Amino acid sequence: MTFSEWDFHVFQAINGLADNVSFLNPVMQFFAEYALYLFVVGIVFFWFTRSAGNRQLVVYTVISACVAVLLAKVLGQFFHHVQPFATHQGVNQLIPHEVDNSFPSDHATVSFVIAATFWLFHKRARWIWLLLAASIAFSRIWVGVHYPSDVLTGFILGTLTAVVIFIVLSKW
Repeated sequence: MTFSEWDFHVFQAINGLADNVSFLNPVMQFFAEYALYLFVVGIVFFWFTRSAGNRQLVVYTVISACVAVLLAKVLGQFFHHVQPFATHQGVNQLIPHEVDNSFPSDHATVSFVIAATFWLFHKRARWIWLLLAASIAFSRIWVGVHYPSDVLTGFILGTLTAVVIFIVLSKW
């Protein structure tokens, strides 16, 4: 089985849940379209708590997110991957989405870069942020707009960028 076949096979298994467990579709639609805003609320909250550590967290998060999105755009220039609903029949597309390059997933990249930065700064709530990012990534497959490789690459790119920026800025 090639990687592309594996990617589509896993996509079908997850996206097929939209038929088999359809009562969860509204939850997945929410996570796929709107849950990223919960990270924005978290960033605003941390900024306005006015502690030096929280302000530093916000600065690291914004820098990491900008770098990760830029790297994702560059990576997308080398690997073109259109959404599953545009190339396969029978996909459960639960949210509207234009056909463009889905590799890597911007939602997964941004949510994991923020979750990883929060992880590095806040030990108590770090699992909540990680679970939110994972839910966003998983939901993007469920609703039919990304392949597993799109969100897996977003996870790796976002997490590595957050760690590298944390190390570099901490030393600087």
